Amino acid sequence: MPQPESENLSVKLFKNHKQALETSGLVPYLPSSLEQLEQSGRTWYRELRRPQWIWQGVDAIELESILARIANSQKHRSRDEWLDTVSGYHSGNWAYEWIHAGMEHQKTASELDGDEAAEAYFKASLYFSVAGYPHIKGDNLAIQSQVLASQAYDMAAKKTSHRVEKILVPYQGRKITCYLHLPNTEKPLPVVIVSGGMDSLQTDMWRLYRDFLAPNNMAMLTLDMPSIGHSSHWPLSEDSSCLHQAVLNYLPNIPWVDRFHAAVMGFRFGGNVALRLSFLEPSRLKACVALGAPVHQILTNSARLKTMPKMYLDVLASRLAKQVVDINSLTSQMQAWSLKNQGFLSGGRKTSVSVLAIGLKDDPVSPKSDNKLAALFSKYGKGVELNSKTLHSGYEEALKQMIEWIKEEMKQ
Repeated sequence: MPQPESENLSVKLFKNHKQALETSGLVPYLPSSLEQLEQSGRTWYRELRRPQWIWQGVDAIELESILARIANSQKHRSRDEWLDTVSGYHSGNWAYEWIHAGMEHQKTASELDGDEAAEAYFKASLYFSVAGYPHIKGDNLAIQSQVLASQAYDMAAKKTSHRVEKILVPYQGRKITCYLHLPNTEKPLPVVIVSGGMDSLQTDMWRLYRDFLAPNNMAMLTLDMPSIGHSSHWPLSEDSSCLHQAVLNYLPNIPWVDRFHAAVMGFRFGGNVALRLSFLEPSRLKACVALGAPVHQILTNSARLKTMPKMYLDVLASRLAKQVVDINSLTSQMQAWSLKNQGFLSGGRKTSVSVLAIGLKDDPVSPKSDNKLAALFSKYGKGVELNSKTLHSGYEEALKQMIEWIKEEMKQ
C-alpha cells in the first residue's frame, strides 16, 4: 500500500537528520558570556506556552501527552537538566514528537472534505510550527518543520470556504510572502496586517482570523517577521518595520482590500513593529494595536535582559545573525530597538493613528510604563493593563478589546 504524500515528504525531509544538532546548543556564546547566563531551576529550554498553543488550536490533552513523551524519554539529552533537549530525530525529540502528532492531523484531513478538512490541515500546520519553535537559524529540523507547516497551510487554503490568497510583495530583489484571508470578495474589505513575535510563524494566526476578524467582515494579511519563516532572507535590523512598510505600500495593488481602511496588529515584537509603522505611515493606517510589545524598558535594561531565559537570548542572537554571542554586546545592542531611543516616543510629535497598547500586569517584556508611553504619543491612544494570570490566557479578553478598537476606528 503506497504511503500518503505527506508521509513521503516527511520521510524525505527528515531521513538525513537522525543526528541533527540539538536546538539549545545551536547558538554559540563566548565562555565569559556563558558564565553570565543564570538558568538554575529551569527544567525546559523552551518556554512552554500551553495557554497560547491551546488558544491557537492545539488539543489540550494531546499537548500534555506530547510533553510527557518528551519529558519521559530515556534517550540522550544534550543538556541533562533540560527535558526538551533529546538530540537526534527520533522519539523524545521535540521536533519529532510534534511532527508525528501533526502528521496524524494531516492524515485525518486527507480523509475529510471542505471546511472540516481545512480545519484539520490548519491544525496540522500549527503542530508543525510548534515543532520548529523557537525557530533558531541553522536548526535543520526547524527549517524542515516550516516546510511542512507551509505545505499544510496551503492545503488548508484550498479546502476552506474562506478565500486565502498567497500574496508576493516585491522587496529588495526578492518577494515577501504574505497570506491574505478573506471572508468574502463581494467588495474590497478593511484589512488588518498581522505579525507575531520573533519565535512564531504567520501560519499560527488562523484562529485570530476565523473567530475574530472574519465575523466582523475584515480581511487579515499576515507576514513573517524579518529573519524567520518566509522572511528569513532579511535579518532583523533597527528598521524592524521595513517589510511591513513595503507590504502596506503594496496594498493598492491588491484588489480585494480597501487600502483606505487598513490597520496593523502585532503580538510581542510584532507589536514593536506595528507601533513603529504607525509613526512612519500615519496617512495609510486607521489603527494600531500591540499586545505585549517590548517598546523601551526591557530593550534598554541590559541587566534585566541578561536574566531572561537562554531561549529568548538565543532567539535575539539568531534574528541578528550573530556568529558568536557576547552577551554584553548583545544586550547593549538591543537599545537601538527602543522606540523612544529611535525618537518616535519622545519630543512633541504624535501620530494621528489610533494606538491601543495592551500589556499584562507585571509583564517584564511589556510593562505598564511602555504601554502608557506608546499611548501618550498617539493623538487617540490608550494603554491597557490586563490582570489575567498570564498574557496568553488573557488572549480572549485582549483580542475582544483589540477588535472593538479596530472596528471603531475603521468607521472613520
